[in-house]
Amino acid sequence: MLDLLKSHSSVRLYKDEPISDEIFYEMLHAAQHAASSNFVQAYSVIRVKDSVKKDKLAELSKNQKQFDSAPLALVFCADLKRLEHAARIQKKDIRAGLTENFLVSVIDTALFAQNFVIAAESKGYGICYIGGVRNNPELISEVLELPEFVVPLFGMTVGVPDESNEVKPRLPVEAILHEDTYDEEKYERILEDYDNIMKDYYEQRTANKRDNAWTDVMAEFMAKNRREYMLRFLQSKGFLKF
Repeated sequence: MLDLLKSHSSVRLYKDEPISDEIFYEMLHAAQHAASSNFVQAYSVIRVKDSVKKDKLAELSKNQKQFDSAPLALVFCADLKRLEHAARIQKKDIRAGLTENFLVSVIDTALFAQNFVIAAESKGYGICYIGGVRNNPELISEVLELPEFVVPLFGMTVGVPDESNEVKPRLPVEAILHEDTYDEEKYERILEDYDNIMKDYYEQRTANKRDNAWTDVMAEFMAKNRREYMLRFLQSKGFLKF
């Protein structure tokens, strides 16, 4: 299991081999056993089988390559709608718009999705998370007919890999582990060493070679305003109130 976890890399090209419903449901059932805050299980997943909808999803998420060859296309959603129904059965109203409820649903969805990834990779499948779903959440919600209190967080493609990608070196454990107090003094030394490791990786990997340090990429990433419309969208779906 440890070797499996450390072998993950994103797969964006898949063989033309279908995934049976039996295997898909088995992986989903395993994913459902992820931890869930207060056991709310505040997630849903949409399997996109319709070719027109799949093409539209690829276009709107700006990830045509992955969806073109993937036998399994999924959209993972933070979902409070089912909880609204549960409250209605008990003749109560839910407290919509609370930041805590939004965080619970996002964390639940992420844990569920990562359990699904581990289940899929344990069976020899490859996956790729598609954060590009948040490029057009309103239009994707329309395509998938998502109601109030349901928000698409990310997509995922799954299939038998038709490519082999090297595993990216992660930050050293020392960078993410702090003992008793938070120690930021170590970052300059650690990140300088990690920049050299990542530059070597990018220069030597099989595909998409480039000359970048990790801090270069992160600095550019963090300097941009990204998806500012998400706050308005979350408000429109009933997840947050301002």
